[in-house]
Amino acid sequence: MNLGFGEIVVIIIVGLFVFGPSKLPGFGKAAGQALHEFQKALQGKIDEEEEHHEQEKINDQSFHK
Repeated sequence: MNLGFGEIVVIIIVGLFVFGPSKLPGFGKAAGQALHEFQKALQGKIDEEEEHHEQEKINDQSFHK
């Protein structure tokens, strides 16, 4: 999902109209924190998969000896 500059500006303007200028920074901070947590969880899952595949590779090599 790639957002261009114009699309981001439209989203910000709509946010200003809907939530008002005082609440918008709080929503931005919450969205940023949620995105950060999602990325950490996703990276953790990727790391688990890589570790699992490495362990399978080691097990296969020791089994075939």
